[in-house]
Amino acid sequence: MKLGLNVFAGLAGSAWSAALALAVVPFYLRYLGVEAYGLIGFFTTLQILLQLLDAGLATTINREVAWHSAAGKPREARTVLRTVAVIYWGVAAIIGLLVVASAPAIASHWLRSPTIDPTALTRAVMLMGLAIACRWPIALYQGALIGAQRLAVSSGVQIVMVTIGHAGAVTVLALWSSTIEAFFVWHAGTALVHACVLRWAAWRALGGDGGERFELGALQRIWRFSAGMSGTAVAAALLTQIDKVLLSRMLSLENFGRYTLATVVASGLYVLVIPVFNAVYPRFSALVSRGDSAALAALYRTGTRLFCSVLFPLGLGVALFAEDLLVVWTGNAELATSASPIVALLVLGTSLNGVMHFPYALQLAHGLVRLPFLIATALAVAMIPLIVYLTSSYGAVGGATAWLIVNVAYLMMGTYLTHRRILTDIAFKWLLGDVGVPLAISLLVVLGGGALLEIHEETVHPVQNLLLAIGLSITAAVIALAVSTTLRTRPQQHGKS
Repeated sequence: MKLGLNVFAGLAGSAWSAALALAVVPFYLRYLGVEAYGLIGFFTTLQILLQLLDAGLATTINREVAWHSAAGKPREARTVLRTVAVIYWGVAAIIGLLVVASAPAIASHWLRSPTIDPTALTRAVMLMGLAIACRWPIALYQGALIGAQRLAVSSGVQIVMVTIGHAGAVTVLALWSSTIEAFFVWHAGTALVHACVLRWAAWRALGGDGGERFELGALQRIWRFSAGMSGTAVAAALLTQIDKVLLSRMLSLENFGRYTLATVVASGLYVLVIPVFNAVYPRFSALVSRGDSAALAALYRTGTRLFCSVLFPLGLGVALFAEDLLVVWTGNAELATSASPIVALLVLGTSLNGVMHFPYALQLAHGLVRLPFLIATALAVAMIPLIVYLTSSYGAVGGATAWLIVNVAYLMMGTYLTHRRILTDIAFKWLLGDVGVPLAISLLVVLGGGALLEIHEETVHPVQNLLLAIGLSITAAVIALAVSTTLRTRPQQHGKS
C-alpha cells in the first residue's frame, strides 16, 4: 500500500474521531455539567497512565510485524502476536480489579467535588476501571494492523466504533439516564466490542490463525526493545499527563473541567500527528532494515516539511481565535472567555510536541529506545516543579504555560540529541529549513491577519472570525508548501511501501 494512502486512511479515522469528540462536548456539558465533565478528563488521564502497564508491547508488536512482513515471515509475526495477546488480556483484567479496589480512596482523597455525592463518585471511578479494562486490548491489535500497514482497516473500524460510542453515549444521556455512571457503562460496552473486532481484523491481516501458541522464546527475542519502550512510555506519559494529574489535585473539579475542555481542543491536533506517525514509523523501520539511508533522509525531510506546513498554520489559527471557537462550539461566552487562554497555550505546546514525532519515529526505527527515554525523563522531571509553581501562582493558565515551555525545550534538545546519532549531516537543515520555515511563514500570515482583525474586534461576529482564521491558515499552508524546495525536488523517492 502506498505511504500516501496510509496517511490518508489514518487522517480519515482520526479526523472523524476528533470531529465527533468535539461535536459531543456541548451535549456532555449540557447533560452532565462542567464538574462531571472533569471526571471524564480524569478518566482520560487515568487511562493513559495505566497504559504504562503495556510495557511497550503495543509499539513492539508494530515494529515486529513491520519487520517480519518486510522479510516475508508472517508466521513469526503471528507467534509474537499470540504471545503478547495472552499477556495483554491478563493485564486488562488486573487493571479493572485495581481501579475498582482503589475507587473509594480516589473518590475521597484525590478528587475534589463539593456537589457530587461521594457514593456516586466512588461508583463512577469503579466504572472507569471497567471501561479502561475493556479498552485495554485495542492498542495491541491496532499496533499489529499498523505494522502490517493496514491503516485503512484500522481506521474503518475506528470510524464505526467511535461513532457508536459517542452517538450512543449522547442518546443514553438524553433518553435513559443523565448520569456519569451511565456514560461509563456505555463506553465500557462499546470498547469491548471495538477490541474484539480489531482482534479479528489483525489476525486476518497476518494470514489468519495458524494455530500459533504462546512461546516464551518470542518474548525473549523482543524483551530488550519492549523494556526500552516501556521506560520510554513511562517517561512520555509523565511528560504528557503530569499536568492533568497535578491539576486534578490542585484545582476544583469545575476548574479542572475547564482545563479538560481546553485539552480536548489542543488534542485535536493529534488528528494530524498520530496518522502521520503511524504511517512513517513502519516505513522508516523498513528503510532502516534495508540500509537505505538516502531514501530515509529524503522521506524524513519531505515528510517533516509537508507536516509542518499544515500543522503550524492550523495550530496558530486555533490559538489566536480560541475564544471565538469556544463561543461557537459551546455557546457559553463566559466559559469561552475563561478557557481561551488555556486553549491557546496548550495548542502552541502541542504543535511543537507534534513535530517531534518525526525524530521519535526515527529513533524507534533505529532501535534507539534509550534516547527517547532519557529525553522524556529529563523533560518530565523539569516539568513537575514548573507546573506546581506556575499553577500555584496562575491557576490553570500556569499549568498550560508549563506545557508550552517544556515543548520549546523539547524541540531544541530533542533535535540536537537525535541528530548526534542519526542522519548527522541534516540537523540544522531539518530544524531551520523543514521546521523553521513553515513556522515563520505561519507566524507572519496568521498573526499578521489577526493583528488587522483586532482593529474591528468589537464588531465582528465569532463565526466571521473563524472563517477568517480558516482563510489565514489555508493561505499560510499554501505559501509554506509553495516555497519548499525539498518538496519540489524529491517528489518520487518514497512511493510504495
